[in-house]
Amino acid sequence: MLDVATGMRLCLLGDSIAAGVGSTRREDTLGPLLATRLRAAGHHVDLRVHAVAGARSADLRSQVRAAVAGGIDIAVVVIGANDLTRFVPAQVGAQQLHDAVADLRAAGAEVVVATAPDLSIVSHVPPALRDVVSAVSRDYASVQQQAVIRAGGVVAHVERAVTPRFASDPSLFAADRFHPSAAGYREIATALAPAVESVAARRSA
Repeated sequence: MLDVATGMRLCLLGDSIAAGVGSTRREDTLGPLLATRLRAAGHHVDLRVHAVAGARSADLRSQVRAAVAGGIDIAVVVIGANDLTRFVPAQVGAQQLHDAVADLRAAGAEVVVATAPDLSIVSHVPPALRDVVSAVSRDYASVQQQAVIRAGGVVAHVERAVTPRFASDPSLFAADRFHPSAAGYREIATALAPAVESVAARRSA
């Protein structure tokens, strides 16, 4: 049961996507967008963002410690892009993600994870390499998914929903052509929202 005084403590963990890099306004980033959705559903939300730009799965441990220390009801974890760009083996990154989700669950939190994106849609990737990058991205996300489920978390299949849209609409990218724009974050938040709203409803029941 939630503490009525503090409301639902929603924490964003992970990399630059969870931190909101690319948007010029904080309210257009994932944390505030998801908090707005939950408030519209009648929840009182206390939002905290522990995500750090450039974070890999190995960096989740410190973020989890900070989130747990401050109190947490729902964790939304977005991780994997930097593991891919740094060539972290899938089994290594997935085990680190598993441990982070398990620690959050042990602390009593509901956990929703958005796994690695399909980096083949990023304009910096040469066309000749896009099929390979897409396959590697999907394989990495698949291993992550299995790890999250084993640890008791929920996987939000964000990449399935947003990859075609990002691939066809350049306006969803920020000026750096890598991070999302405000419009891109709205797409990601919309894809994440059903899983987050579902665990919130379960949490407050």
